[in-house]
Parts: sequence; structure tokens; C-alpha cells
Amino acid sequence: MIAYVTVGADDITRAKQFYSAFLPVLGYGLSEGPEGLSYALPVEPGQSPALPDFYVKPPFNGEAASAGNGAMVAFEARSQEQVRALHAAALAAGGTDEGPPGFRAAYGPRFFVGYLRDPQGNKIALFSSNPNEPGRDG
Repeated sequence: MIAYVTVGADDITRAKQFYSAFLPVLGYGLSEGPEGLSYALPVEPGQSPALPDFYVKPPFNGEAASAGNGAMVAFEARSQEQVRALHAAALAAGGTDEGPPGFRAAYGPRFFVGYLRDPQGNKIALFSSNPNEPGRDG
């Protein structure tokens, strides 16, 4: 099981603007500290944490952050409409489009996805596979 994902950022203020445009809608809470941003899903008393957490931090080695070639983090939305809305919100918050929301022939008939880059260049996917919505062929 993946416990957490960390992406690097040189400008934490810009990163916060971008990620706060969609992660709170997906249920993530934000904690800020001198080490960066920590987004986590809420935990009910007596329950185990819902994983993974998502961290945005300057690199520990003090060098410039860079996006991983081929690396991507995907967040699941509740519906195709939410994918569209969150993709638009993330673009308005400083992201760049890497592929508008829609179905992709390479994936299953219900996989609806939009791709973005955060202000640092990290690739992000927002997707829905809601079985109660029309699929690619329907």
C-alpha cells in the first residue's frame, strides 16, 4: 500500500494555489509548516488513516525541484462532471493542460480523465470510473 506521495516545488505559494483548487473538494485537508504542504484525508477517531497522504515540499537537498519524466499522480473524482470542474479550477489556479477531460481509447470504457501540470511541471491526473455514468461507448 502506498503511504504517501511527495512532489517537489520551489514556489510553495503557487503550489498551494494550484493544489487547493481541487484537493479540498476531494476531501483532503491541508496542514502547512516550514517543510511545505501536507494534504491528508480526514481520519475518524479510532480509524486507520486513509492513505495515501500527498506532500508538496522543497527538495531536502536544497537544489531546484524538477518534475519526474514519466511520473504522475492520479486523484479519483466522484463523477465525470467533477473531473471537468476540478480540471478547470486547477487550470485557473496556475496549472497547464496536458489533455482535456474525456475518454481515452487506450483505457477502459468508463475511465474518464483529464491531465494537468502543476506550476512546477509535475503531472497530475483527475479521473472518474463511476459505473453509474455513461461510458465511452454509451
